[in-house]
Amino acid sequence: MKIAVLSDVHGNARALKSVLRVLAEQKIDKMYIIGDLSFRGPEPKNALETIRSTPAKVLKGNADEWITRGIKKGEVPDKALGLMNQERDWALERLTEEDLAYLEKLPTYFLDELEDGIVMHAFHAVPSSLFEVVPADADDEEMLEKLASAEEADIYIYGHIHTPFVRKIGAKTIINTGSIGLPFDEDPRPSFALIRIENGQVDATIERVEYDKTWVMEQYDAGDYPNKDQMKNIIKTGKKPK
Repeated sequence: MKIAVLSDVHGNARALKSVLRVLAEQKIDKMYIIGDLSFRGPEPKNALETIRSTPAKVLKGNADEWITRGIKKGEVPDKALGLMNQERDWALERLTEEDLAYLEKLPTYFLDELEDGIVMHAFHAVPSSLFEVVPADADDEEMLEKLASAEEADIYIYGHIHTPFVRKIGAKTIINTGSIGLPFDEDPRPSFALIRIENGQVDATIERVEYDKTWVMEQYDAGDYPNKDQMKNIIKTGKKPK
């Protein structure tokens, strides 16, 4: 069995479609997209429509929550709050009420049996929150406490930090997908997780895909995006903004 898990599209429809083209060439049995679908990219509507056209099971992320109800004080640095709400307003102009209703109703986790009794717990950030950060360099104890204590599973997979990894802790596999639209690990290519299950064994890898970053940067300019310089730099470099 082969499962693809994608996250953090962030309105980057060009990156998403490049990944989907690669996946179409493989025999994928299940697909998941685990949050942050439209916000902060140049094509929020195109990205959302593309996601909805796939057979993927889709979760809500913190950016989807922000789109539907706004960004609250304390959820981002004070100096970024005004600008990020301008970005939200820009995205709202390009989405419909039906789009917002879809985002609002998305589930916050999946607990699925995949094959051979292997169970996967998928969520955007941590099981109890769309916002809490578990960094890639967290130690095993923190990983298990924050990601693996809510449900018993063999695979725990999340997004949110835009930094992909696969880690084995005992019999458990902990995975971060990285980001389709806004990588933060200094590799600007979209990343996703590919999980293979055979004879009750789990093998997971992080896959990367090339795409036309220049076109996406030009779209930020063409749409007069409120925070275009910062977003274009992330697209170009794959570096987390300071």
